[in-house]
Parts: sequence; structure tokens; C-alpha cells
Amino acid sequence: MNALSRNILKTIAFFGAGAGILYLVYLNFNQSYQEQCRLDGIPPEQCNLLQKVLTDFAEANYFWILLVFVAFILSNISRTVKWKMLLEPIGYKVNSTNAFLAIMLGYFANLGLPRLGEVVRCGALSKYERIPMEKVMGSVFMDRVTDVAIMILIVGLTLIMQYGLLSDFLKENAEFALGPRGIVILVAALIVLFLLVVFIFKALKKYSPAFADRLIAMGKGFIEGLRGIKKLKRPYWFVFHSFFIWIMYFLMTYLAFFAYEPTAHLGIAAALMVYTLGALGMLIPTPGGMGSFHYLAVIGLALYGILPADGFSFANILFFSVQLGCSVTLGLLALILLPVLNKNKLKENPTGKEIVESKNAS
Repeated sequence: MNALSRNILKTIAFFGAGAGILYLVYLNFNQSYQEQCRLDGIPPEQCNLLQKVLTDFAEANYFWILLVFVAFILSNISRTVKWKMLLEPIGYKVNSTNAFLAIMLGYFANLGLPRLGEVVRCGALSKYERIPMEKVMGSVFMDRVTDVAIMILIVGLTLIMQYGLLSDFLKENAEFALGPRGIVILVAALIVLFLLVVFIFKALKKYSPAFADRLIAMGKGFIEGLRGIKKLKRPYWFVFHSFFIWIMYFLMTYLAFFAYEPTAHLGIAAALMVYTLGALGMLIPTPGGMGSFHYLAVIGLALYGILPADGFSFANILFFSVQLGCSVTLGLLALILLPVLNKNKLKENPTGKEIVESKNAS
């Protein structure tokens, strides 16, 4: 099976998983919706959750959805600046437009194959800015490390502000304690994994030394990319952009509340809870967190008295507005614009393999 066929099958599998989870979520909330209709005396033929979602979507206030788009764009302008700051200390001053479009292309790729976006993002910038792939990956790794750190802070803030509600949710829906047996299994698995990596590398060194040397070179370039954070010229601006990105992410959820009547009265604390649970749902490897985001967002809204059917409508309004309105539109735009804006570079190096390790002009 060739690479294209494998990628197509992977895309179908991930989309199938996401659609399957979304369908199960739909069935779950449709059952509660039917029960609510029965209590309200509404005939079953007039109680259709899918029709409700479509109607709610059509009646949403798109002024607020437009502001969600603005927050999305602002967050990624800030991410572009942050990325450039990570690349500058290791000798690369990249074009802002290329960096922004590469990020958009990454979001678009994530809708096809979850986690592929970071590779596509790195590959696009490496190709058009003539930067070794491993160094770009090092900078993106540091970008994501700061994201994880801030997300932990957000979860902590949510725990402090809504401890009672969130602790009840965690007790009912998840088990985080590993226990002594679980810890032993985890440590043993890590040791086995380490030994396996050492064995594979030694085998490569013996039977394919050129490939092993290439891996070593990539590792050195990756480490160099990580070291760039120690040489930042404006560390305070780096911290500012790191937090600004996540403030905009939160603002997207808060602004979307006003786009939908049943959630318009909810405040910042509710937005923080829904945003935190929704962000955790996005970690599930489905396209854009499809299904898992919906489920956790609905549970978060239920904590504030929002009916599951209304919560499901809200989750769809926010999810599809961002993923289709932002990720797909801007991703397709990036796919078109990147080769057009860099046509001169492509003429000079059509294969994209020749990397010039010097500072690039912005």
C-alpha cells in the first residue's frame, strides 16, 4: 500500500471515529430531549433534535460569531509573533505572512489527520523559508510546551473558581488515581520503551549508519531549536503573547455564549468551565475534537442549568463556526497563497530540498 492510500485510510478512520463519537453523543442527548418533550407535552413528531440544532444554528446571532472569528485570527497573529521570536535566536528571521499561513495550514491538516498539523506547519515553513526541518520542529515543540504550561494554569484557575462543580464532575466521569499497581505497570512500560528505543538505534547504527547519522543530526538541530528560548531578545513579550493566545481562545467561548439565546445570560465563570472541559475534549485524537468536545461542553453547560439539547446546539454552533468558518476557510486560503506568494523561491529551488543555513530576510 502506497503512502497516499495509507493517508486516505487514516483520514477516513479518524473522521469515522469523530463522526461515530458525535453520533453517539447525539443519540444520548436525543434521548433526554425526547423525555423533555414528553414532559412538556410536545408530540414526538415535533421533537427532532437534529432539526432543533439546524434551527438554532440558523437563528444564532452572527455578529457574535464574527467576533469569535476575530478572536481566532488575533490569537494566531500572536502565535505567529511568538513563533518568530523562537526562531530568531537560532539565526532565522522568517516572513510573517509565511509563518501565519503555515499555522493556518496546520489547523486545516488537523481536520484530516489529528496531530498531523504540527508536521505540516513545520514542513511548510521549512520549505518556503529554507530552514532545516528539525530546527523548525524544535521551535514548535517549545511553542507547545508553553501551551501545556498555560493550560495547566487554566485548569488550576478553574479548580479554584469552580472547585465544587468540577470536583463532582471528575468524581463521576474519570478515575485519575493510578494506585501502586498502576504505577509499577507505568514504570515498567517506560523502561521497556527506553530499552526498545536503544535497541532500534543500535540496529540502525549497525545496518544503516547513514540513516542513524541523519537521526543524530536531526536531534542536534532539534536541541538547538529548544535552546532558542534561552536567547530570546524580548522575553516579556514572549510571555505576553503566550498568555494572549489563550485569552483569545477563552474569549471565543465567552463571545459564543452571546450568539445563542439559552447561553446568553451565562457569565465568565461558566465560560471558563465550558472552555476548560471543551479544551480537554479537543485533546482526543479526532478531527478538531469532534464528538469529545461536544460531550464535555454539554456537561459543562449542564452544570449551569443548560438543558442537554440546548448545550448540544451551542457546542455545534461554536465547533462548526470555528472549524468550518476559520480552520477550513483560512486553511484553504493558505494552501492557495503559500505557493503563489513564494513562487520566486520555488523557481530557485523547486524540490525544496536545498536548505540554506543562514539568516533569512523578512
